[in-house]
Amino acid sequence: MNLFPTEALDFRKSSYSDRNNCVEVADFPSGSAVRDSQNPAQGHLEVSAVEWTALLAGVRAAQ
Repeated sequence: MNLFPTEALDFRKSSYSDRNNCVEVADFPSGSAVRDSQNPAQGHLEVSAVEWTALLAGVRAAQ
């Protein structure tokens, strides 16, 4: 269950996206939302700020 409707979020394309693998991110007060930019009607996944920070740390560590 999402706390925020998709229309209420301001999605931006992730800097890690490329032409074929596009992810969009939107911030909200308690976390972030992620969606597939090629299929925005499929909805989005909301994660807490703690979860988002851990995900980004893991991605950056694997660079």
